[in-house]
Amino acid sequence: MSKVVTFGEIMLRLAPQGFLRFSQANNFDVVYGGGESNVAVSLANYGIPVDFVTRLPKNDIGECAMMEMRKRGVGVDKIVWGGDRLGIYFLETGAVSRGSKVVYDRAHSAMSEIQPGMIDWDEVFRDADWFHWTGITPAISQSSADVCLEAVKAASRLGLTISTDLNYRAKLWKYGGDREAIMTELTSHCDIILGNEEDAEMHFGIKPDGLNVQMHGHDVKAEAFLSVCKQMMEKFPKAKKVITTLRGSISASHNTWAGVLYDGEKMLESAQYQITDIVDRVGGGDSFMGGLIYGLLTYPDDDQNALDFAVAASCLKHTIKGDANLVTVSEVQKLMAGDSSGRVAR
Repeated sequence: MSKVVTFGEIMLRLAPQGFLRFSQANNFDVVYGGGESNVAVSLANYGIPVDFVTRLPKNDIGECAMMEMRKRGVGVDKIVWGGDRLGIYFLETGAVSRGSKVVYDRAHSAMSEIQPGMIDWDEVFRDADWFHWTGITPAISQSSADVCLEAVKAASRLGLTISTDLNYRAKLWKYGGDREAIMTELTSHCDIILGNEEDAEMHFGIKPDGLNVQMHGHDVKAEAFLSVCKQMMEKFPKAKKVITTLRGSISASHNTWAGVLYDGEKMLESAQYQITDIVDRVGGGDSFMGGLIYGLLTYPDDDQNALDFAVAASCLKHTIKGDANLVTVSEVQKLMAGDSSGRVAR
């Protein structure tokens, strides 16, 4: 069975209970999560062998983050230890017309101070077939960008399939790195690229041709992204597939959700789901990526099935509190088959 490695920062998430604002909170719910660790948890739930690689401080909080991964079935023996603190983010969950808010407290985290040479990538990839990274990791610091480049070069040299979720984050990229140059070099090694129209524009200056894309409305059209996908493949000739999620934000509580996949010849589109009562949308894109990797590994000759699995998996994530998608293959397949009743399984 194929083995996957993911690399990035896991953080401590602190959130007021329910839909309270920060100013109303007397206590915070604790969750551990991050873009690449969330993908790893999804894959472990689906039965895919997966290792998560990061740098954690050797203290009780770092140990808690590691234990969260281990209890979900994710391999943690490639984690390196050092630094003084775990990154933190605070989440205020929005509702209806009030959007969610994130406040980062991740400066000088163990992962932000990782250095080239700390990870033996040849050893990490010794029995691996797939490597996944996201655009969050090079946005943390120049040194984490350098280590990410170490990883993609080693994975490319060893013949692994490489995937990325471009994940532009406006509140990151504060250290002065040349975002476009860094992301272009990293992405040039990738076989599978996931990103939406904002990712493509902010990282590479790529915009849809001749179409007025309404980024934040609810009328999100798949055909608007065909030109983006074509431009991405022209810029990154190694890429075999470019994928995007289609989120229509009717309100903070009600989104539409779908996806498209372009393989260089044809554009595949999934069914659209109405997510009418969102429990937690953080990690939605990560759950899509986890489902996509599983789908591409499990249905290597059926991109439509892989895409449909990813969209259904991430639709279910919106019903689960926390960063990670804690669903099974059978639950995803049930939704793919059209059963969205939510009836009790007895």
